[in-house]
Amino acid sequence: MTRPELVVDIECETGEGPLWHPDEELLYWADIPQGRIYRYDPAADDHELVYEDGEERIGGFTFQTDGSLLLFQEWGAVRRLDQTTGAVDTVVEPEPERFHERFNDVIADPEGRVFAGVMPDTERDLPGQLYRLDTDGTFELIDECVLPNGMGFTGDRSQFYFTDTAEVDPDSPGYIYRYDYDRATGEISDPETFLDASGIEGYPDGMTVDGEDHVWSAFWDGNKLIRFAPDGTRKTTVEFDPRKVSSVTFGGEDYETAYVTTACVETRETEGEGAGSLYRLNLGVMGREEFRSDIEV
Repeated sequence: MTRPELVVDIECETGEGPLWHPDEELLYWADIPQGRIYRYDPAADDHELVYEDGEERIGGFTFQTDGSLLLFQEWGAVRRLDQTTGAVDTVVEPEPERFHERFNDVIADPEGRVFAGVMPDTERDLPGQLYRLDTDGTFELIDECVLPNGMGFTGDRSQFYFTDTAEVDPDSPGYIYRYDYDRATGEISDPETFLDASGIEGYPDGMTVDGEDHVWSAFWDGNKLIRFAPDGTRKTTVEFDPRKVSSVTFGGEDYETAYVTTACVETRETEGEGAGSLYRLNLGVMGREEFRSDIEV
C-alpha cells in the first residue's frame, strides 16, 4: 500500500462525493458549500472547474445513463448538467415545505433510482432524512436519521449500507447500518448495526464498498480512512494529513486506484496540511464501477 498522494492541491471547503466517469476516464467531485463541480484528468495530471452555481449548494451527484451529471441541491431540487455544453435543466423542482435543507450524499442503485440524504435543520430542530428518488422523478421518504452520509451496496446487490453521522454528539459519533435491499422495488428493510464508531476518533462520513465486499469509510475529524471486513472487523487504517477526510471512491483502469476527498472548513493551520485537496493511493484492492441513475428528464 502506498501513502496518500496529493494530486489536486486545492482548498475545497467541503470536498465530497468523488466519482469516476469511465466514459471520460476522469474523476469528478464536488465542493458542497461553494456549489462547484471539479474534474481531474489523471492522464494529463490536471484538473478544471466544470460547473459553479452561485446561488445553491450541491450536496451530491450521480452520473446518468447518458453520461450527464444529476445534481442534488437545495430544498429537493434536482438538476441535470450536460458537462460538455454547460447546459443545466431542472429535473425535480424545489419543494421547501417538504425538503427543509440541502441534500447530502447520494447514490444510484442498480435500477437507476437514487438514494439521497437530506441534512437536518438544526434551527428548527428537524432531523435528517433519507429519501429515494424513483426513475419517474418522484421522491419517497425512507427514514429519518441524525445526519445522512455515505452509502453503498454489497456485491451481490442484496444489502445496502447507510452511514448516520451523529456529529452533534461526541459520545456517539455515528453508525453504519446494513439493510436488506430489494432490487425489484428499491425497498430497504431489517437494518442491523454494521459499525458503531464509538472509540474511533472522528466521525464516519463518505464510504465505498470494494471488490472484496469490504467497506472503506472516511473519518471526518479523524485524519483517516478505515477498511472494515463484512463482519465489521477493522482491518486497515490509512492516515492523512488533513483532519477532515470526507469520502472515497475507486477509479482508473480496472478500478485499482482510490481517490479520496478532504475538507478545509477553517484554515490549513487548523485543518492540517493539504486540507481540501484531492488524494489518490493504491489500497491493494480493486473497486467496482458505481451504478448510474436513470431518472426521467
